[in-house]
Amino acid sequence: MTPKHFLASLIALMTITACASMGAAERSEAFANAQAEVARLTAQADQDPLLQAWTGAYGGLPPWDRADPALLPAALQTGIALQTAEVEAIANNVAAPSFENTLVALEDVGRHLDRATTIFYVMTDNVSTPEVQALEAEWSPRLAAAANAITFNRDLFARIETLYERRARLGLDARDLRLLERTRDQFVRAGAAASLEQQARLGTISEELSTRFADFSRRLLADENTAIFITRESDLAGLPENLRDAYRAAAAERDQPNAWAVVNTRSSVDPFLTFSANRALREQVWRAFKNRGDNGDANDTNDVIAGIMRLRVERAAILGFENHAYYRMADTMAQTPARAQELMMRVWPAAVARVREEVADMQAIADRQNAGITIAPWDYLYYAEQVRRERYNLDQNELRPYFELGNMIEAAFYMANQLYGMSFREITGTVPVFEPSVRVWEVTGRDGAFMGLFYGDYFARAGKRSGAWMTTYRLHENFTGQEVTTIASNNNNFVRGAADEPVLISLDDAETLFHEFGHAIHYLVLDTNYPSFGRTPRDYVEFPSQVHEHWVLTRPILDRFARHFETGEPMPQELVERVHSAATFNQGYTTVEYLADALVDMAMHNRAEPITDVDAFEREELERIGMPDEVALRHRLPQFSHLFSSDAYSAGYYSYLWSEVMDADAWEYFQSTGDVFDPEVAAKMLSIILAEGNASDRAEAFRRFRGRDPDVNALLRVRGFPTN
Repeated sequence: MTPKHFLASLIALMTITACASMGAAERSEAFANAQAEVARLTAQADQDPLLQAWTGAYGGLPPWDRADPALLPAALQTGIALQTAEVEAIANNVAAPSFENTLVALEDVGRHLDRATTIFYVMTDNVSTPEVQALEAEWSPRLAAAANAITFNRDLFARIETLYERRARLGLDARDLRLLERTRDQFVRAGAAASLEQQARLGTISEELSTRFADFSRRLLADENTAIFITRESDLAGLPENLRDAYRAAAAERDQPNAWAVVNTRSSVDPFLTFSANRALREQVWRAFKNRGDNGDANDTNDVIAGIMRLRVERAAILGFENHAYYRMADTMAQTPARAQELMMRVWPAAVARVREEVADMQAIADRQNAGITIAPWDYLYYAEQVRRERYNLDQNELRPYFELGNMIEAAFYMANQLYGMSFREITGTVPVFEPSVRVWEVTGRDGAFMGLFYGDYFARAGKRSGAWMTTYRLHENFTGQEVTTIASNNNNFVRGAADEPVLISLDDAETLFHEFGHAIHYLVLDTNYPSFGRTPRDYVEFPSQVHEHWVLTRPILDRFARHFETGEPMPQELVERVHSAATFNQGYTTVEYLADALVDMAMHNRAEPITDVDAFEREELERIGMPDEVALRHRLPQFSHLFSSDAYSAGYYSYLWSEVMDADAWEYFQSTGDVFDPEVAAKMLSIILAEGNASDRAEAFRRFRGRDPDVNALLRVRGFPTN
């Protein structure tokens, strides 16, 4: 079946199910037919290696040993057909709507398809070969159409709406009532109450967006798979030995064993910009990195972004929202663009002022060295490192020997154990993985009970998207009477060194490791009955990850795990004190680099007309907000995958700052006890902030945890800015 015919069949199905006027006999026949189709397709799906229930130990294991991309089309097609039939069976149920036969049944829909899409999305993120990219381009719109077929099923929505109108008389407990209300609201926001004509257009928009998202990701990955090759050893001046080894290994991987390769990803570029004494090469590397997706070639993303923006504006209008920002923020803690903007502008002036101070300090050093330069963006990290050395007698290269990757992984496990009683036992080699370097751990709780599995994929490689992220292969639930445990994965892009050499990472890298592990902790400790409660608001979900970064520099972690990779000696107290004294160093740069992105994101989505000239909008908006010339956006729009590889963070990049207010306040709570592992605070963190997921209102949950709303001054104190 061609994509066109596939989508047409779903549209036809949606049209048929829109006929809510069918009589009792017709509905009975439709219900019987749907049940028969579910039985037939279930039997077929149960024979498919990518659809069938996961078997084996630990509550079932993802079948990575059978995850052949060639098997995906058949699996996805069967999975979509089965999910559609399952929804039809609910929608045409001859019994009157009830919470059990509608809401609970809907939570149980799409099991087989979920298993196949888990394989599909892990492949697109981690092993994006041309074959996988072709599958993504073909199947992303089909999956979008399948989701629309649920939202736009008018008989299904009628049942949900009936229950919603009668909710006060259903006798539901707080969690069940929350599931009903949230499900109904999500259907409405997605267009369930729209006209048939509007739904048809919304469906087309959704499919077109999914195609553009996949195209954006493909183009960006192509630019990130490029590298700048250095062929003269003299051009490596300033680079520490471990970075030279990493760049040499990267070149060898790209069939240039006699060169050094700075790959066009942040994990490779930032260390080069920090330590390279070759200003011309710094500029070359910086420009290549910042111009990803913006080179006017086949991988240029500007036209893709313009198309995405046009579709987002149209969708928001159809759904009755003022613009895309209001649409995306309707289910967040902030709720409106104005509230997010207010928080950002409380921080922005102080951050810009700090950048002015930082640049003056750097320029003074450059002048004393008779460098004959004016600080430019490609100089910032290099001269900031020199200021760090001069002011705090602290060199990042002095820290790297103490942050060996394996030790830091164990440090993160120790943090989880001390806070929440979690234990990790490595089982790598006994379970299938999608890539040989992936490691796996069994996770148990304080009582020894099995909690889930944790997969760690730590190294950069061709075909893997850049950055760091967390993925869940399976979410906790128990509403069917069976306890289902979480399977979580962390994916990082650390640069692997020479064979058998330890991987030494920076302090920033260590904090990123703890950040992503904080996400994994959040999902591993979930104690939610419905899988829908595993999805928290976008501006809350970063809170549990960000707060766990603080433990990297605590004495218990440093004493046990920050040990010199050669001598085994712990980090000296004198060095620790220098690290702490420099804790707020360069926060102007860090804050402006991030916050400018969040402001530009909000500005481009909080408008009724789509932007058409991406570069011009970016340039004009940065001028309007007073962006310092010496700092560039952390993610320029042509490479801003948070915004354009999906809808996930669109009009939502502010959420890191929103979450950081809560994280800073929570960290001060721990510090106020004098024990960073205080058992009382940790118990509240576990039971209220983490384990509940989204089973209760998250703003109210923070108040239960802290006794009040979050204090923005806690964030300003953490960053070393004046409070207000």
